[in-house]
Amino acid sequence: METSTETRGGLLEGQVAVVTGSTQGIGAGIATTFAAQGARVVVHGLPDAQAEKTLHAIGEAEGKALLIRGDLKEEAHCRSLIRKTIEHFGRLDILVNNAGIYHRSNVENTTTQLWDEIFAINLRAPFILCQEAVKHMKERRSGCIINIGSVNAYMGERKLLPYSASKGGLMTFTKNLANYLTRYRIRVNQINPGWVLTEGEHYMEAVEEGRGEGWLDDALKTRPFGRMLHPKDIARAALFLASSELITGAILDYEQVPVGSTPDL
Repeated sequence: METSTETRGGLLEGQVAVVTGSTQGIGAGIATTFAAQGARVVVHGLPDAQAEKTLHAIGEAEGKALLIRGDLKEEAHCRSLIRKTIEHFGRLDILVNNAGIYHRSNVENTTTQLWDEIFAINLRAPFILCQEAVKHMKERRSGCIINIGSVNAYMGERKLLPYSASKGGLMTFTKNLANYLTRYRIRVNQINPGWVLTEGEHYMEAVEEGRGEGWLDDALKTRPFGRMLHPKDIARAALFLASSELITGAILDYEQVPVGSTPDL
């Protein structure tokens, strides 16, 4: 599915971006922001994901989008996502590895099946996608890869063991890849968001954590600037990294308090 309206001029005019997990949440914010800045965007999500809101927002921004659905646990789909993008748009300039899962579990109740599933989406898929994207980017001696991690990469909450470990691995992967890909003038950076208010986070806190619809009121008491982070905040950071030609190997911790601390309220 592709919207047909022409893009306006912007920081990413003429470029093509793949944003995984962009049917909602942070990914949707990045995809919409990139489209508003002139990029042609591949919106990606699971087969049952609701993509209409993201596609509508891109259309409102007078952007172009191609919707590709599939499961990133499958290596063949990861590779075909990049190949289909290049076949359709003729190029690939930006890859944003945003898709991720964050089931709650600790060392005592994490099954090997859950561990493997989280690592397959959060770390293995970015590796495969980068491997496929680099084949194209290095020929053009240009490209930008942005990995979306988490401040949990440094230690993580007790109930987020496999998620935290996967994001820690992603951070090392980002640094190592950035070091290697300078030879091809391909930049690799990572954003580590803190607590972001998304549809998925609301469901997790209100329903799965059992805190009810009023959980946000309590959460805001811990936020020193009076509000939660929003997808648009992370999208602005991604736009900065996508449009900055001389930054590579950077890890941007996007949180309201120092990593590992709590606000003194």
